Amino acid sequence: MTPFQRLRVLYQGSFFVLFLFAPVFDLLRFDLTQGHLIVFGQPWTLGLDDYLAGRIDYQQMSLNILLRVFVPILLLAAVFLGIARRWGRLYCGWLCPHFSVVETINQLVRKASGKPSIWDKKPGPPYHPDGTPALSDWRYWWLAIPLALGFAFLWAVALLTYLLPPTEVYGNLFHGTLTRNQALFIGVATLVLFLEFTFARHLFCRYACAVGMFQSLAWMTNRQAMVVGYQRERARDCASCESFCDHACPMRLKPRNIKRLMFACTQCGQCIDACHTVQRDNPQGSLLQWIDGQQALQADGSQGLLTDQAVVDKPKVEYRPLKSVV
Repeated sequence: MTPFQRLRVLYQGSFFVLFLFAPVFDLLRFDLTQGHLIVFGQPWTLGLDDYLAGRIDYQQMSLNILLRVFVPILLLAAVFLGIARRWGRLYCGWLCPHFSVVETINQLVRKASGKPSIWDKKPGPPYHPDGTPALSDWRYWWLAIPLALGFAFLWAVALLTYLLPPTEVYGNLFHGTLTRNQALFIGVATLVLFLEFTFARHLFCRYACAVGMFQSLAWMTNRQAMVVGYQRERARDCASCESFCDHACPMRLKPRNIKRLMFACTQCGQCIDACHTVQRDNPQGSLLQWIDGQQALQADGSQGLLTDQAVVDKPKVEYRPLKSVV
């Protein structure tokens, strides 16, 4: 794992812990028993009870709605979409607690079947970008499936603590005294999430996640936004590579493609790291790199997917470990 990826995993892990414990420390949750938000330990109310009791008038109530509902939502949306417009799905690739689960299970499924997903038709290369064997063993399924179930249960319990007092939820869970509704919520949520973690994962991120979709839409409106750039003129250097950049992408995208076909890119940088490893002995370096501004504008629409005709006009050779190719 490169230093860049270790840093990303650190961010992902830290945010996942924050996601689990934010309700416990009353950093953010909506308490159904009290009927209002709790933000940093303080109640976030609209003053509806005071309005009904006649302690505040209609103007004060309207001001509360404006300042405590519309203004925060608009500010958060502006910051979130502003970041996405410049850097794309940065939240997905660096923070999202769902995507960190997706990547973890993808790696185990790859070790179990040679493919990151059961929907992939063909297994990946028999070697990693650094030339070490990419072995697979069906016994990893005994780890992948229970882990998917464990993550689903953990997510279900965490989601419930955003709606009910965490001390009540964890106390009832520990003593086996969950109420009917609590048990029903955890059971149904665990089942749905388990099916999603097992069969969908990145497909959900690409086609069903509203948070990711809004980030992608904002990113696509900015032609100078940060994007993975491909040096098409050096396509010949890809001849000895088994498309490691494609296989490294957790969203199953093709990084050498044009921007509009990289709509769901999470800016994780794994394709760039894979290319850098493959081309480590090439004086010209990686064919993939981050670009933005004028470079991104010039590359928009011109960086194409590497085709068989664009590689080289020479006989196709059998793949060997990169140490013997380079």
